[in-house]
Formats: sequence, structure tokens, C-alpha cells
Amino acid sequence: MLFIAALAVPIGALGAGAAWALSHLIAIITNLVWYQRFSTTTTGIGAGHHNPLLILGAPVLGGLIVGLMARYGSEKIRGHGMPETIEAILLGGSKVAPRVAVLKPVSAAVSIGSGGPFGAEGPIIMTGGALGSLLAQFLHLTADERKALLVSGASAGMAATFNTPFAALLLAVELLLFEWRPRSFVPVATAVSVAAVLRPALLGSGALFPAVGALHITALTCALCVVSGIASGLLAVVATRLVYASEDGFARLPVHWMWWPALGGLIIGVGGIFVPQALGVGYDVIGAELDGSIGLGLVVGILIVKTLIWSLSLGSGTSGGVLAPMFMIGGALGALEAHVFPAVGPGFWALIALAGVLGGVMRSPITGVVFAVELTHRFDALLPLIIGACTAYAVSVLVLKRSVLTEKIARRGYHLSREYDVDPLEILFVGEVMQDDVLAFSAQDTAGGALAAISGHHPDEVVDRRQMLYPILDDDRRLLGVVTRTALETVVHEDESDTPLGRLCVPAVVTHPEETLRAAAMTMAANDINRLPVVDRDNPDVVLGMVSLTMLLAGRVRDHHEEHAAQQFLRLPRMRSSRVEVGATA
Repeated sequence: MLFIAALAVPIGALGAGAAWALSHLIAIITNLVWYQRFSTTTTGIGAGHHNPLLILGAPVLGGLIVGLMARYGSEKIRGHGMPETIEAILLGGSKVAPRVAVLKPVSAAVSIGSGGPFGAEGPIIMTGGALGSLLAQFLHLTADERKALLVSGASAGMAATFNTPFAALLLAVELLLFEWRPRSFVPVATAVSVAAVLRPALLGSGALFPAVGALHITALTCALCVVSGIASGLLAVVATRLVYASEDGFARLPVHWMWWPALGGLIIGVGGIFVPQALGVGYDVIGAELDGSIGLGLVVGILIVKTLIWSLSLGSGTSGGVLAPMFMIGGALGALEAHVFPAVGPGFWALIALAGVLGGVMRSPITGVVFAVELTHRFDALLPLIIGACTAYAVSVLVLKRSVLTEKIARRGYHLSREYDVDPLEILFVGEVMQDDVLAFSAQDTAGGALAAISGHHPDEVVDRRQMLYPILDDDRRLLGVVTRTALETVVHEDESDTPLGRLCVPAVVTHPEETLRAAAMTMAANDINRLPVVDRDNPDVVLGMVSLTMLLAGRVRDHHEEHAAQQFLRLPRMRSSRVEVGATA
């Protein structure tokens, strides 16, 4: 753990540097395309007036360049980056090709700078992850260690891009690591911390969208956050379904996928004609939503146009992220709600809906809450954010089978679950399920005699024929090795029944009664066997029992029982009813 954490230090610095480079590259291309000047100053595309032909043509040209880069560079640069990173972690041994580390940020900068309604976070996650993976590939490391370094680079880039170290760390836990272990968490936290320390010198300090004004939160406010969460969840469902409906539509086109991003760019351009502010990353628009200075007409335009052009163009396979668009779309929904719900504070409902849409689209409500807090430093909105984001998450889970991040992986034929619980094999110990009545043989016994005893033909033995693996003991009853029933049958079939078992036995792979069933299962898997002798840890020559693969299912049986067997243990006492009989009185 300490070694990988030490390697995470330079990876954190590389991730911060990649975030700086991508941010400046997007700004340069944006200024060149839309303002015909060379500048690294971040400027919104909607901040000025542009020729309609430029609005229509720039995204098409950007999409064409991205398509060519994907066709002749690497197809891995297509999409918003997170599914590709997850796929590399789960299916690719956490190995990322060097060219992806270069082509992904460049393609994203071209796509966003030419007007693509995307964010930089997906590309920076893949770029930072690629840098971590590349360093790991130069070293003699396991796949799990490479994963820790890949996620370290991805999270470091994320932390530096938004100045949200805690949210980046949670994103790693909720979306990328697929485990909660010190061996991976500590390196990721190290890289994120390094990136956060370097961020002020590279990209400035402070909240990206600083909060203004005070909030007046009441019980009614919290109740309305549930309503906002439901609306955010439904919007997340619509956006997710639009993405994959678009992907299905592009897949049916009779043209090569290289041309799809250009067609997606045409969709972007048409939307930009109506609402130019929907183009690009749109941090200026998000800021206006969160400080309450955005007008109603622009809110409606952003909500409709941004949702459509983001989801439909993302389905074309162009390069860009999902977080910034979700910020803008969610903020627009909340800004619209602010015209209906009671006033709480500037940008409050935009903030709640932003976290809700993020939690619904990405199925990561905790990350959504922390992102919203760190982006604005609006710590007094923590409880309403929890209510809104978790409500949206519940709606998304109930309506959608998979999230926008996992649907693409599922469509490639892989199953991915993001529901975590304690492994039931960790609950029980070997000593609780092992068979302690074990048939063992002496080293001097013959193969024929042993097989007769196992088959029930030996006059002095009554045995369990399912044991299949038999310990071989010396004269002092100490374990020498084991022999399988198959080996005995083979020797007898070859007319070598008189072979002593001491010559047939092989070294035993053993377990101990105080080991968990999970540890025993790992031992079986590593050695390609399904039975283990159980020996005393302090005296490993003493056989205490036998455990088989079937016995390991005891933990699964208990877990199944706890999940499906409903029981009632307490009942309310019944109230006795007293009846008053009315009769004739004498």
C-alpha cells in the first residue's frame, strides 16, 4: 500500500498538469474558432454574437476532426470517457494505450472548443487514468496495483479540474475502484491531495461557482426538495434514454461511424442557432444559474436545447464529458423551479436540481451532493442536497435498469453491477462448515485396499463416498499428502492395485479452521481444486477435517435466507374486548 501510495505522488502531479493542459487547450481552440484570437482566457461561446454559418459549421468541422482522429488514431477516444475507463479497469487489466493519453484530451478540446456541449471531466478522467496506467505498465505490478494507479491519475485530474478533491475521491469510490480497500483508497487519496495542492498555482483557488446570499431553509423547503428530486430523476431518465436512442439511431445509418460525430455536430449547430449559450462547456451559464441572475427565457432554452443537443450528439460517438452538461441542465431545471417554489436564496433550487440530475444520470448521489457543495462552498445546503439527490437517485434506479455509464458496457456484452455488500463467504469460518469425520489412509495401505474401502466393499469400513480426497498419514498419524479417488481408480484399472499410497500421494494444499470461507475459496481457485484438508495452524501435520466447494455454499445459503426469508418476531398485544350483556332485571 505504501509503495503504491508513493507512486501516486507523481501521478497526482501529472493529473493536475493534464487538467491544466486540457483547460488551456479548450480555451485556445474556443478563442480561435469563435473569436479569431489566440488566448488562454476562458470565454463562453454565448458571450458574443456569432455568424449563423459559423455556429452551424464549426461543430460539424470539429466532429469531422474527432471522427478522423478516432478512425486513424484510436477508437478508444470516442464517447465521454468514463465507460471506457471502467472497461479498462474491469476488462482490460487497467492497461491503457499510450496514444489514448494524447489523443483523448486533444479530441475533447477540439470537440468542446468547436461548440460541443460537453465537459472536460470525462476526457480528463481518461487522460489522467492513462497517465497512471502508463507509469504502472513500466513497473512490475499486479492488475489491482495498476488499477489503483489508473484511478489515482483519473481522480487527480478530476480534483484539479473542478477544485473538488473530496468529490473526486468519492467519484473514485462510487464509480471506478469497485472496492473499498486501503490498498487502493490510500493511493487515490494521495494523488487527489497532491493535485489539490498544486491546483491553486495552476488554475486558481476558491470555489468554481461561489455562493452568494444566505439561505432560509424550512421544513417546507425540505419537502419540496423531494419534488425537485423526482423532477431531476425523471429528467435524468429522459436524458439517458435519449443518449442511447441516439446511439441506436446512428448505428442504423448506412455510413461509417467515422462520419457520425460530424452529423452529431450538425445537430449541435442547429441547436446553437436557437440558443448559442448551450454550446461549449458553459461555465458562465452555470454560474448565472447558481447566482440567480439567469432569465426565464434562457432557462427554458437551455433546458430543452442543451438536453437535446448533448444527448443526441453524445450518441454520435464524439468526445466529451457528462458532468458539466449535467450541471447546466440540472441548474436550468432548478432555475425553472425557482419560479414556482418559494424563495430560499439565490440559486438554491438550481443547486438542488443540479445535484439531483447528476445523482440520477450517474447513479452516484453522494458524489452529486459533495460536488454541489464543493463547487459552491454552499455547506448550509447540505441537508436539502441530500434529500434532492437521493430522491433523484431512487427514481433513476426504479425506472432505468442501468445508468448512462454502465449501459454502454452492457451493450458490449458485459455485466456490470454497482451494488456492493459484504461477501457472505466472509461471514463464516471453515471450522463452522467443515466435515470433521474424515476417512484417511496410512502410507502403507495399497491403492486396491483403499478403493475397496471407499467403494463400501471393505468389510471393516463404512464411509462417505462423496469425500473424493483422502489424506495420507505416516505411522505417527501426521499428514504426508493427499490422494484423489480418480488417482486410485486409475492405478487399480492399470492392474497396479498393490501400489502403496505413500507413492501415490501428492503434497496437500490446506486451509485452517479459523480462515474465512472466502479465503478457502481463493485457495481453491488459485490451485484449481475443489477440496481442501483442514489442519491445525499450530500443528499443520494434524488433520482436523475436510472442506469442499459445496460446503462453501453455506455462506451463500445464509445470505439467501437473510434476503428472502421474511419473519416476524414481535407482535403487539391484543386488546381484550369486554362485552356488556343486557338482560331483563327481576
